[in-house]
Amino acid sequence: MGYPTRAQAWALLTEYTKNESLIKHALAVEAAMRAYARKLGEDEEQWGAVGLLHDFDYERHPTLEEHPRRGAEILKQKGYPEEMIRAILSHATHTGVPRDTAMAKALYAVDELTGFITAVTLVRPSKRVADVTPQSVKKKMKDKAFARAVNRDEIREGAELLGVEFDAHVQTVIEAMTGAAAELGLAGEG
Repeated sequence: MGYPTRAQAWALLTEYTKNESLIKHALAVEAAMRAYARKLGEDEEQWGAVGLLHDFDYERHPTLEEHPRRGAEILKQKGYPEEMIRAILSHATHTGVPRDTAMAKALYAVDELTGFITAVTLVRPSKRVADVTPQSVKKKMKDKAFARAVNRDEIREGAELLGVEFDAHVQTVIEAMTGAAAELGLAGEG
């Protein structure tokens, strides 16, 4: 089949995922993946599809034993490319699948970070992702009680894996999410 179109990826995501927060997370990761595809001269549609679908199975299969392996099986049945499936498997450390492509490295690098940036945005008075800075993200990362479910080591590791300076990485993801702010519910109050 090759890579899905955005419409196909969206249809699969929304068939399996009804939770609005999970859908917004997929949209944030899609935006960040598209931004990195542009930066690295890669195919934006392919990378965007990987971002949209990386957690599509999570709502139905949330356990470590199942996610993202069950999703990978579904993608394989649909004939999606091996590179896409491996990138999705590799974003979850517990699968042991190596991050050996730029796509896989980027997915790992943006996954936790998009969630953390969302959390930082939602505690700001303006509730606008455009108002978030790398400095505000780093400050909140030091507060262990803030968004405690987010793995800070994975956020740092992701930037290193991509070979980008941490602040520049955070800025790239903030800008990508700002471009999708209305869809993400992060455009500000009112």
